[in-house]
Amino acid sequence: MFIKLTKEQQELMISDIQYFFSQERDEEITEFAAERVLDFIKESLAPHFYNAAVHDVKHVVEQQYASLEDEILTLERPIKR
Repeated sequence: MFIKLTKEQQELMISDIQYFFSQERDEEITEFAAERVLDFIKESLAPHFYNAAVHDVKHVVEQQYASLEDEILTLERPIKR
């Protein structure tokens, strides 16, 4: 797994998973079961979200570069002939 979580982050996520199961499915799950769900999410689903974020960042950087390029071009001086 490439995702590193602090102990506090992992505990919060496990608690959130347990809360979700309790509220949405009216089902109590153990901390171990919630940790397994978290492991599944990290291993199988998180890479999809990560890759989408990478593509979003790429798009933003491309837009900023184009804007910067336009700004630089405004500094050009006319050449007299």
